Amino acid sequence: MTRCPSGRRSTSIELALTLTGLSDPALAGFDDIIDVRSPAEYAEDHLPGAINLPVLNDAERARVGTIYKQVSPFDARKIGGALVAANAARHIAGPLADRDGSWRGLVYCWRGGQRSGSFATILAQIGWRVDRVDGGYKAWRGLVVDRVQNRPVPAPVIVLDGNTGSAKTAILARLARRGWQVIDLEGLANHRGSLFGGRAGGQPSQKLFESRLALALEALDPARPVLVEAESSRIGALTVPKTMWQAICAAPRLRLEVPVGARAAYTAAGYADMVDDPARVRAIVDALSPLHPGDRIGGWRAAVAAGDWRGLAEGLLRDHYDLRYLKHRLRYAERERAVVALDDLRDLDAAAARVEAALSRLS
Repeated sequence: MTRCPSGRRSTSIELALTLTGLSDPALAGFDDIIDVRSPAEYAEDHLPGAINLPVLNDAERARVGTIYKQVSPFDARKIGGALVAANAARHIAGPLADRDGSWRGLVYCWRGGQRSGSFATILAQIGWRVDRVDGGYKAWRGLVVDRVQNRPVPAPVIVLDGNTGSAKTAILARLARRGWQVIDLEGLANHRGSLFGGRAGGQPSQKLFESRLALALEALDPARPVLVEAESSRIGALTVPKTMWQAICAAPRLRLEVPVGARAAYTAAGYADMVDDPARVRAIVDALSPLHPGDRIGGWRAAVAAGDWRGLAEGLLRDHYDLRYLKHRLRYAERERAVVALDDLRDLDAAAARVEAALSRLS
């Protein structure tokens, strides 16, 4: 991060900070990183750790934009200036009320322009040390895109494969606790990677998912392998970025082999949120109707009605997921380096230990 002097501290912003990397240590030198964009812009994606103190909320931003296009830029700036001043006053009297004179803030908006400049000027007039991100969020986004689209994964990748319900995510979490490098793509995407995989809170935006992944990639030790779960090119509604997807396709694989009954028991226990919403399960089963015979769909509907979640899970795994996963796995058969057979998934710590032993022979 470089620093460019631009004025006296007591009356103006002294520094415009140019981001040189996603893990730039200078980002840690601020008490607060403040995103002054609207709440919708902030929700879509933001710098890590940033708080949202919008100088224009979503409705105000739309209003000012309309005036700019339909009336005049001058009228838009005049109304926008009044709104920015009013919102800045609320932030200073509210979220920033307890900051003392030594507080140091970093402010940004979309491109480091009028919104961040206006707010930073007001803060600097108070006497606070305030820096502004040169290029704003757009500069951050450029670094993220470069990381996930253009630059290779910095550590050798090993893929943990296995049919749906093989506890791959849970085993990877235990391997992470044992010291292995792991990137949990489903965790970053807040989705379990299947028709029934939605989680509370929904998925992040594609941009936020990519920012999370970019930071995970930046944190890798290039001298050690990184473990990822076998995924398709999409996790729920999100697309796995090019760099990660290419690495998954090219990586050696270790496959878990678990009987369908054991996977059904594990799946039924792990999808408690779905059990609590039978109507949601029924709707997903109905959506599978074009892909399966009527009697099979009828059996799955009957299992939902009876609350037979293990029976439903076993039927879906055997007759829907396993057949499709086999086609997917055959495309990468030449990448398979080892198979770990697990009779059941009741002791995941023991399962992780067996996987670790196999991984140690591979890496």
